[in-house]
Amino acid sequence: MSHAANPFESLQEQIDDAAEYLDVRPDLLERLKHPERILETNLTVELDGGDLGVFKAFRSQFNGDRGPYKGGIRYHPNVTRDEVKALSGWMVYKTAVVDIPYGGGKGGIAIDPREHSDEEMERVTRSFAKELRPFIGPDKDIPAPDVNTGQREMNWIKDTYETLENTTAPGVITGKAPDSGGSAGRVEATGRSVMLTAREAFEYLGKGIEDATVAVQGYGNAGSVAAKLIESDLGGKIVAVSDSSGAVYNPEGLDARAVKDFKDETGSVAGYEGASEELTNEELLTLDVDLLVPAALENAIDADVARDVGADVIVEAANGPVTPDADEILTERDVEVLPDILANAGGVTVSYFEWVQNRQRFYWTEERVNDELERVITEAFDALVEAYEGKGTPNFRTAAYVVAIERVVTAYEQGGTWP
Repeated sequence: MSHAANPFESLQEQIDDAAEYLDVRPDLLERLKHPERILETNLTVELDGGDLGVFKAFRSQFNGDRGPYKGGIRYHPNVTRDEVKALSGWMVYKTAVVDIPYGGGKGGIAIDPREHSDEEMERVTRSFAKELRPFIGPDKDIPAPDVNTGQREMNWIKDTYETLENTTAPGVITGKAPDSGGSAGRVEATGRSVMLTAREAFEYLGKGIEDATVAVQGYGNAGSVAAKLIESDLGGKIVAVSDSSGAVYNPEGLDARAVKDFKDETGSVAGYEGASEELTNEELLTLDVDLLVPAALENAIDADVARDVGADVIVEAANGPVTPDADEILTERDVEVLPDILANAGGVTVSYFEWVQNRQRFYWTEERVNDELERVITEAFDALVEAYEGKGTPNFRTAAYVVAIERVVTAYEQGGTWP
């Protein structure tokens, strides 16, 4: 699998593609292609053996025209400055496409959590939180979980910030555990928006989703929840799922929940007894299915894979799983791609609900969270369809960027240029 595509260049290409369908001044467009500021820091932390570990960490604040910066923090050995820049840019357009009042940010530490103890990970996380402290806050920049981070890390960051600021500020970060000010429905939110997007897309395209065959690449939180909900709420048939260890396949259907339980027990989906055969990740991406959900890392579907994709519809649960070259090929082949900035926006949408609840110190039921999320995603889908039909964009991704860029530009123009 080639990871040659630079995600930051992909983002800029996507903005240029959308700009052809918009009347936006070139100088304004240029502004939307670069982050406003980036924190780059080296965290020095004492390891369990007494040696020092030094880890590179970043926080990119891409655009704040529509509200405070918002976006996850990921822990992965391949975290780079360009990746964090690109992801923070995608966040700007993701929050704009679902019309919630945020800008875009993203952070990351170049570290492999599997190589460190829980104590070391806590020290690294708190060290990063100390560096982030001047840049984040409920009205400035609100981080969240991403790859290899979750409630535990968010709770540590919240505690570090509150301790240093000598205050309570649950709204400084989202994706917290419910007992620490987290929101009901947050854990399932990303997968739920994937399910809702798939439902709306199949209806719009005049396809039945009941008994539709579904393959899910990446069986972490987003992928497993999407699979479970597509199966339980829409009646879709999950025939293949994968994680970094490989893929399992059964044309008669897999039990999405049982596969997740198996993965939780054993650490991978490989070896699941309900599967009729094992595949590679590459083979899963090219299966002849009605719906493909890429839910792993970016650039999973490049030009080579795109030529062999057998799915009719792709709903992106991961960020940037399809390269721009692949997008062109899929558009030519009439494979409908529902972009990440809509499909996985459930995470940031429910993070927004969490922030609202933190600020009001008033908490919603899970039912209310899910109802509000459904409203946000279906309205965003309708706006996307309107741009797709009204502007004649070649695909849904360009339509989504058209909607998002228009909203960001409008906010910028209303504010004017300072000084």
